[in-house]
Amino acid sequence: MENAIKKYWPIFVLPTLAAFCVGFVYPFVQGVYLSFCKFTTIKKAHFIGLKNYAYALTDSSFWQSFEFTTLFMIISTVLINVLAFAIALALTSKIKGSNAFRTVFFMPNLIGGIVLGYIWQILLNCVLSLLEQPLLALDAKYGFIGLVILMCWQQIGYMMIIYIAGLQSIPEDYLEAAKIDGATDRQILFKIKIPNVMPSITICSFLTITNGFKLFDQNLALTGGEPAHASEMMALNIYNTFYSRSGAQWKGYGQAKAVVFCIMVILISLVQLKFTKSREVQQ
Repeated sequence: MENAIKKYWPIFVLPTLAAFCVGFVYPFVQGVYLSFCKFTTIKKAHFIGLKNYAYALTDSSFWQSFEFTTLFMIISTVLINVLAFAIALALTSKIKGSNAFRTVFFMPNLIGGIVLGYIWQILLNCVLSLLEQPLLALDAKYGFIGLVILMCWQQIGYMMIIYIAGLQSIPEDYLEAAKIDGATDRQILFKIKIPNVMPSITICSFLTITNGFKLFDQNLALTGGEPAHASEMMALNIYNTFYSRSGAQWKGYGQAKAVVFCIMVILISLVQLKFTKSREVQQ
């Protein structure tokens, strides 16, 4: 059986590889090429060099959305991971009904981002109206807070599952030895549990950072970038550049912004992966 697998493995790999090339590699390469073009459709593209990138890198609205997105990513990443880890700790301490709590916390992750955005728009606007405060679309500060709340509510349950898996993989011998040596709960948490769950922290940090940067549908539904694009995140800024303005030049500008955005996310993610992986311990 093992020899047969080694002999015929290309047959099994080929369908997935073909789908990956057709669905990702080819569109990505074509998208990079179009970022150097002025076009209305793919077949009507004219190469213009670096003009699109010159516009993208000098567009103040793009950098304003970058600042807004970066701040959102930092705050949401910290909150999601801290709260998800705290809930995971609670649900692995053998409390009654832990399985039911896991299901409840995970369920928001199953709802589409657009639907969540409109639901939370109604809820938060009702709360702000009762408090006699400006609506989400009228104040960027409340729009930012609303996006953070929405992101946390949706993502905490998913990250919680990953942290639970990491906590349950810690050998019981480590915990029992620490208790025998008289270690306190605080010492067990910071000296044993957190170091041994670093692989889960690496995964969750990567997911929350990339999700924070790529957030689009919730931003579109909750605030739409209002007021005056003040709550517009990078993905929505690219979308508005590409689709909301007429003229061949805007397609190229939007495509160039998308490539710059992609490079930013890749570089930041690589830095995060290197930082957290260097702190993982071998069991």
